[in-house]
Amino acid sequence: MTIRLDNDVLDWYRKQAQEHGGNYQTAINAALREQMSAQDGALERVLRRVIRKEMLA
Repeated sequence: MTIRLDNDVLDWYRKQAQEHGGNYQTAINAALREQMSAQDGALERVLRRVIRKEMLA
């Protein structure tokens, strides 16, 4: 699989890997997984908030 990332993004992750150790590809995967987790249930949270607001109105 091929994924295209902007050079500034790759440079930042590579610099982080050099300064703190680790692998820049692993760090990118971790960041993407964190974003996936943050999005899980996002629609449900919005719907619950809207329903609560409507019930109080």
